Amino acid sequence: MIRSIPAFAAALAGLLATLPIAHAAPKLQKVTFGLDWVAEAEYGGYYQAVATGIYKKYGLNVTIREGGPEVNNAQLLLAGKLNFDITSNGFLAFNFVKEHIPFIAVAAMFQKDPDILLAHRSTGETSFAALKGKPIAVSSDTRASWWLFLAHKYHYSDSQLRPYDFNLAPFFTNKNLAVQGFLTSEPFLVKQKTGHYPVVLRLDKAGFDGYAQLVATSKKLVASDPSLVQRFIAASAAGWKSYLDGNPAPAFALIRKANPDMTMPLLKYGYDTLKKDGIVESGDTKTLGIGAMTNARWKGFYDQMRDAGMYPAHFDYKAAYTLQFVDHKGAAKP
Repeated sequence: MIRSIPAFAAALAGLLATLPIAHAAPKLQKVTFGLDWVAEAEYGGYYQAVATGIYKKYGLNVTIREGGPEVNNAQLLLAGKLNFDITSNGFLAFNFVKEHIPFIAVAAMFQKDPDILLAHRSTGETSFAALKGKPIAVSSDTRASWWLFLAHKYHYSDSQLRPYDFNLAPFFTNKNLAVQGFLTSEPFLVKQKTGHYPVVLRLDKAGFDGYAQLVATSKKLVASDPSLVQRFIAASAAGWKSYLDGNPAPAFALIRKANPDMTMPLLKYGYDTLKKDGIVESGDTKTLGIGAMTNARWKGFYDQMRDAGMYPAHFDYKAAYTLQFVDHKGAAKP
């Protein structure tokens, strides 16, 4: 029996050598990402990437934090509490430069800005020009951004401004009031309340050429860990592709879990509008992919805002963004 032990050990070693080796799962890199509003269809691509494991395929463990009227995720980004956040539009990216804040836009998930004004059909105000001199309710942030573009183009005055707290009640009670909204939600809510759609005046149809739903991060992260930035943008774009061209049910489930007040009809309306109007997939995305940005488009936006008196000549607008992570030739692979 003793002489058989070496033989047994050798046989056991041979058997073990044939068994598959258990490898520890690679450690996922933690990422915290802030939205600029509560969970809605408009953020479906990110929720889809979480729900379907797309972020994990890119080595990321992503936590999404909602925004909203009581949350300022831009401040959390500045404080280092977030790795990325949604910077709503190009004005905010330009203001990073203007105010010497070391943050930068790295992708544009919305090729068309879905901001709108809503007006009443009964008043005959069916164009931006027709609203001159009429009361218009917009938020404080909008007063410092695209309101100035409309005021310059259509000769509006600040005497027209009325406060807006993202509540449509004043619109329903005042037939002469126009209010700001989002193409993917407020028209549906008005129809739900009144039985008919309002007049919808789209900012992008007024010649406004800015990107929306920009993804921003710190210049420090871009310099220190460009792989993380690239993987986050590539995975987010893959999430949007899956959401819009595949089955959105996984994203819908997570959105409703995060925001129980979100109804399925409103979710579906927002989703259908994103697709129908090419908010995410249009223009340069056909060649550069989802999240595309170009120097020409940024220059056009800057020229518009400079002409409106919002930014000075020789403003360093290129410091507001980088194309490093939206060049499809350098896209990260999972």
